[in-house]
Amino acid sequence: MTPVLEQPTRRIDPLQLLGIEGSVVSVQGLSLRVRHLPLPLGSLVELERPGYGSAQGEVVGFDDSNAIVMLYDHVEGIQPGCRVHARPDAAQVQVGPGMLGRVVDALGNPVDGRGPINDVAWHSLSGANVPPMERAVIDTPLPTGVRCIDSLLTIGRGQRIGIFSPPGVGKSTLLSSITRATSADAIVIALVGERGREAAEFVDRTLGEAGRERTVVVVSTGDESPLRRVRATRLAMAAAESLRDAGAHVLFCMDSLTRHAHALRQVGLASGEHPATRGYPPSVFAQLPRLIERAGAVRGGGSVTGLYTVLVEGDDLAEPVTDAALGVLDGHLILSSAMAARGHYPAIDPLASVSRLADQVSDDNHAAARREVLKLLAAWSEVEDLVTIGAYTRGSSLHSDIAIEMQPVIMEFLAQVHDASVSFPETCRGLVNLATTALQMHQQSTAAGGAS
Repeated sequence: MTPVLEQPTRRIDPLQLLGIEGSVVSVQGLSLRVRHLPLPLGSLVELERPGYGSAQGEVVGFDDSNAIVMLYDHVEGIQPGCRVHARPDAAQVQVGPGMLGRVVDALGNPVDGRGPINDVAWHSLSGANVPPMERAVIDTPLPTGVRCIDSLLTIGRGQRIGIFSPPGVGKSTLLSSITRATSADAIVIALVGERGREAAEFVDRTLGEAGRERTVVVVSTGDESPLRRVRATRLAMAAAESLRDAGAHVLFCMDSLTRHAHALRQVGLASGEHPATRGYPPSVFAQLPRLIERAGAVRGGGSVTGLYTVLVEGDDLAEPVTDAALGVLDGHLILSSAMAARGHYPAIDPLASVSRLADQVSDDNHAAARREVLKLLAAWSEVEDLVTIGAYTRGSSLHSDIAIEMQPVIMEFLAQVHDASVSFPETCRGLVNLATTALQMHQQSTAAGGAS
């Protein structure tokens, strides 16, 4: 008899949540203390604000018998005794192919004036963990249209890459260049903590109508509540996962991971967590890997390639968020303030950057040419100061002589106008030509030395 009763019981339990309600006892900063609200963490609630309309929120903690609730909106209009009702749709969100070409907010509501969104289905907001042995081996390159990346820092489908940069060096511009030229089937962009002006410019100018049709944009600006910013990231990743499950190769772009971490810090502190590392509570460093690990490739299906911009505060790569991201990601692109000051775009420092899967997704000729060009760049960096002050004596080192002569040609190859894109085969041919030229110079110099 027990198995017969189990299914009806499961159907009734979610409905019972609708009858649970509590009342606001106090407001402390960004959080509310709500009495008589026995709901689990992560539950969605709706709060009645007389004269201000209802507001949605989430249970983020407990304080004795009171639930700690944060709102997706601001706390204006709240007074003691405001009623708080449970909602049944806490862990699910509606995402799918119907979101392509649309701009939505953190709750999935369209904000582009194009009407309601169709062709969507319920998907877990927190995602389903993919077992390690069900992840596919990454062996296919994902061209970005950016020569420096495709040649020296080649990215594979399902890889997770961070773009690390001080303010104003061009990380958002680089991200826009990649989204405009990538060969991915679909793109999901999470603009978290951005200025409203930048979000509108990204959609209208960077994507344009052609790029917009294969793109989902989730926007949560910096003036919104921290909980809404956190949810925007999770919604965007859920949208990417739903497209991946349909077999698409998805490029997930997040600008920025740092602002997402700031929002997590505000949520953690508001829920009563104590700061541990430079003001960040421990939960931040538990949640960042969970977010990044949701990207990747699955066996027999699609993939989610993750690009995450990270703001390097004071050029400090040991800063907590930067350090945590470096330990989880499959590679990093370091943008250089010095290169940006010289007008070199993209300002990627190829010697400080690394793609851990570059050789795995490149053929032998590409990999050999990459190693040769990187050796030349390393040799130049060793003698650059001597050359600048005129203290280098030609003939001291054959490899250094070649590096000095090749340096302008290599930098010209790596430079690119931000709104231009280069095909992957053309980039590979250009890189091989550079390596071949350097090898010929070495052979000629060796032959000349032997003849003398």
